[in-house]
Amino acid sequence: MSSPIRKAISSDALTRLAQAIAVAVSATLAGCSSHAPQTDAAHTANIAARAKQKPIWLSEKPSPQIPQDVWERMRQGFQLQDGLGVNPRIEQQRLWFASNPSFLENAGERGSLYIHYIVERLEERNMPLELALLPVIESAYNPMAYSRADAVGLWQFIPSTGRYFNLRQTRFYDGRRDITASTTAAMDYLTRLHDMFNGDWLLALAAYNAGEGTVSRAIERNERLGLPTDYWNLPLPAETQAYVPKLLALSQVVMAPEAYGVNLNPIANEPYFQVVEINQRMDLSKVAEVANIDEDELFQLNPAFKQRTTIDGPQHLLVPTSKAQLLTSSLQTMRPEELISKKSLKPVFEGASDTQVASVKRSYRVKRGDNLGSIAKANNVDVKDLQRWNKLSGKNIKPGQTLVLQDNGKRGSGRVDTVIAANTKKQQTTYKVQQGDSLYIVAKRFNVEMQHLKRWNPRVGQALKPGQMLTVANPH
Repeated sequence: MSSPIRKAISSDALTRLAQAIAVAVSATLAGCSSHAPQTDAAHTANIAARAKQKPIWLSEKPSPQIPQDVWERMRQGFQLQDGLGVNPRIEQQRLWFASNPSFLENAGERGSLYIHYIVERLEERNMPLELALLPVIESAYNPMAYSRADAVGLWQFIPSTGRYFNLRQTRFYDGRRDITASTTAAMDYLTRLHDMFNGDWLLALAAYNAGEGTVSRAIERNERLGLPTDYWNLPLPAETQAYVPKLLALSQVVMAPEAYGVNLNPIANEPYFQVVEINQRMDLSKVAEVANIDEDELFQLNPAFKQRTTIDGPQHLLVPTSKAQLLTSSLQTMRPEELISKKSLKPVFEGASDTQVASVKRSYRVKRGDNLGSIAKANNVDVKDLQRWNKLSGKNIKPGQTLVLQDNGKRGSGRVDTVIAANTKKQQTTYKVQQGDSLYIVAKRFNVEMQHLKRWNPRVGQALKPGQMLTVANPH
């Protein structure tokens, strides 16, 4: 075969081979494309989307909304509800609160001055916020509360325990009534009890009520008998048996007040009072006048100053936050003598001086169950005065004994006054004093001025007694 012919055949063969290879490759690609065209498109789209999407960092969690109401803030910090289950002792106490809704409602109204401060201090220590309800159980949130065991204040410290936790008690100042000092002492005490009983808050609360010795002895008894040593199985005094269930039941009612027919007025989640430093003696009446504060409200914030004068206590006052700046600026410009009343310190029956009204003697017959503390409180006098008037060296008295009391005829109004005349045309009503009420609380409830309430009830002292009847009328 000639060379030109071979070249033509080779060129033609190569051309056909190239065409065959091209067809095969095209068929192969077509086959692949027919099987997964959507997968490739989706994959490409996902890659593009991820490229455009911003990275998500695990630390970028939405921050929880800050509650506007202290009650809600309190609920978020409850720690004692887990594992309670159905407990008849708790249910019994919960039924009582549901049947007496005004008790918690009134305590909440009184506590509105203090609850935010207490909640903040508990949060700082990571303590259960149920403990902010402890003053409801102890004192109905009344800083002037006084028990037969001589326990005083929001947290009800007896004298010896108060002194142990640096709550000074003198003629002019009682640290057990001091809102901030007693709160610190109560949290120190509860923390110590919590540590003592190996982190068991229920045992710590029982010990707060009955004393650590009582609870420790009950635990040792059960250990000897091979019995459980948790709170629910200890042989404790009846009051302590009800004490912890009462707090747990109360916290459950606060968790869902509507379910139990309780109307809890919102309390702003912001400080009600502010600390204002002072460096001299002041009368609370003068401070109230300077800063345009209701005098009784100022005393509700500073109840430790028993004579309403800043003697023997800390060099600061608690004042409503809205008035703190006004008081601070006023103190910088006033002379010291302008902040002290010209009158001598108010005596036991507040508001009267010996030269204004002659002292009136009366007597009291001791009943079964009385003690000097309860008699003094009921008659708005000091125990020391009772002892002096009756020449008592101790506190022992017996039923049937007659005690001498001295009354100067003036309790709280600044002068001897008569009750509203019977023929007055002003509308008037009567109000029965509830546990924990004060003149400030009653005046606030009826939207009247303190001075009017005092004038309508001239024989009523600052410390109201449950069951007392007050006259309430329109101001005139």
